[in-house]
Amino acid sequence: MFEHVQGRLAAEQGIAFAQYNLGGMYRKGRGVPQDNAEAVKWWRLAAEQGHDDAQYNLGGMYLNGKGVPHDYIQAHMWSSLAAAKSNENGRINRDIIAKKMTLAQMAEAQRLAREWLEEHGE
Repeated sequence: MFEHVQGRLAAEQGIAFAQYNLGGMYRKGRGVPQDNAEAVKWWRLAAEQGHDDAQYNLGGMYLNGKGVPHDYIQAHMWSSLAAAKSNENGRINRDIIAKKMTLAQMAEAQRLAREWLEEHGE
């Protein structure tokens, strides 16, 4: 319990690694009730800070419609961002998702990823 409280405090203070870990706890129901939407919330906060594993996980949640609506564009965008940081799982997911997308969806996902990278200076 003490570790969970410390982890939550660190996550609430904006520490990406703690946000990523807390998201994982909610995804699996470890020490907290299992809650996909809550996992997405914490992974998104870490992903927005550039945490590549959180980006990969967020992409997977969009791909599978867990805690968020199923969305190939968001799934591809987040997986692409993880892949850009040499995250092998992100690259694999991005390539799997790409095979399921229309050209218009692919163009939109790539545009969103480019904009995110420009906005975050990466």
